[in-house]
Amino acid sequence: MMDVSWDWNPFKLVILMKKEVTEELIRRRAEHNDCEIFSLEEVSLHQQDIERIEHIDRWCRELKILYLQNNLIPRIENLGRLKKLEYLNLALNNIEVIENLEGCESLQKLDLTVNFVGLLSSVESLKHNIHLRELFLVGNPCTEFQGYRQYVVAALPQLKWLDGTEISRSERIRASQGLEQARRRVREQENEYLRRREEQKEEAAQGKKEKKTGFDGRWYTDINNTDSQDKENQGLKENLRSPEKEEQAEEEEQEREFWHTPCSFTPESRLEAHRHLEEKRKANKKWNTSDASSGNRTDGQQD
Repeated sequence: MMDVSWDWNPFKLVILMKKEVTEELIRRRAEHNDCEIFSLEEVSLHQQDIERIEHIDRWCRELKILYLQNNLIPRIENLGRLKKLEYLNLALNNIEVIENLEGCESLQKLDLTVNFVGLLSSVESLKHNIHLRELFLVGNPCTEFQGYRQYVVAALPQLKWLDGTEISRSERIRASQGLEQARRRVREQENEYLRRREEQKEEAAQGKKEKKTGFDGRWYTDINNTDSQDKENQGLKENLRSPEKEEQAEEEEQEREFWHTPCSFTPESRLEAHRHLEEKRKANKKWNTSDASSGNRTDGQQD
């Protein structure tokens, strides 16, 4: 069943559907294989707003290349039965932990560029992927850890390339000699990172609670500060007589507030931005449809 989230304000109810991996979606992306999914060796599911990996390892057992970049995936899961998978692209998602790839026995290249991996020690789960040669972690929080590269090189001796840079024999020897010390440093930095992440999650949850919907359909964090609201709303009433123009001005102000309010770059903020854009897209589509219908009625009356 498809998950549904509700976004409420007094004037409209918006249903935002969380997009899933469906058989129809995969068939549409399998035109090069006569829409046959069970024998697919390569499939591109990038930029599909997917929020969970599912079904692929049951429907596409022959896959060798899987593109899932630029979605909203928070977790690596349901890929363990892809025994022939050689290249997995999960760049630009919301992944925080490297996990559940032990069953991908043929994996040679893994791209996790620009995700939210902060548990650097989770790379050790890739030790079982003995054919892994290339790993990309550029743009993840863990790459800022002191000793990041040394730790990954030592923890994954099968790697040949890390973040697009070849691992030399001498670098590997030096890294392996200091692995235990690097592990301790990484553990300390992970603990600090996890503490910050908990704070970020609390801030995100608190931010949602603080947002109250005013009767004019706009978001306010201080519902007691009515003086400035009254003046601003009065100004709108005086200068914008038509309800349509007033509503448009309110929506534009709400849009500016959303994008200009500072916030941390987190999985939560990225998902919120996506939800906001999706809501705006659907609202614009609704207005365009309404305008077109209104225009058709006017033409009919003139005739």
